[in-house]
Amino acid sequence: MLSGVVLAGGANRQLNGEMKALLPFGGQPMIARQLDRMREICDELIVVTHDPTPFLNIVNRSVRIITDFYVGQGPLGGMHAALSLAKHDSVWVVGCDMPFISSKAAELLLGRKRDGYEAVVPVIAGKRYPLHGIYDRTCATYIVPLLGQGETQLSALLKHVSLGERDDSYWNKNGVDLNFVASIKKMDDYEVMQRLEVN
Repeated sequence: MLSGVVLAGGANRQLNGEMKALLPFGGQPMIARQLDRMREICDELIVVTHDPTPFLNIVNRSVRIITDFYVGQGPLGGMHAALSLAKHDSVWVVGCDMPFISSKAAELLLGRKRDGYEAVVPVIAGKRYPLHGIYDRTCATYIVPLLGQGETQLSALLKHVSLGERDDSYWNKNGVDLNFVASIKKMDDYEVMQRLEVN
């Protein structure tokens, strides 16, 4: 059993004044697209945001919308809330700016986690991607001390957990397009990724 989480809070989740989660992508708001993908393998879906209002008419009522326990603490604070409230031990966490998330990739990461890891993340071109990772719910216990030290980035958590990885060769061997970790940081990214969706 798997919980799926979209981190959708904070000022960095905006693009030219628009919330990234609500940008149109493939004929629907990006977060609705993401939740559709997650629903393929998750029986619990969670959106973490500092303001639930914009999502109330977008997401299905079965989706839990929660807010941070530790407000203003970036993605690490959002992950803490999600891990603390998720009902399953394994939690798939993505950012709201990732249009090509892959349920197949998540299933493969979950399989790796069952080897005894607290977290499993993709590694593409030598870079770890904490988002699109699978985390054990107990990772929440590592986050509170990190927040107390002023850490807000997910990469800080990876230094404190038993970590499994899957790299490019693994994804290529299993037929997973490496775009699944792509994220929209600026308008140029959005335009390029929309073209990829059409092709």
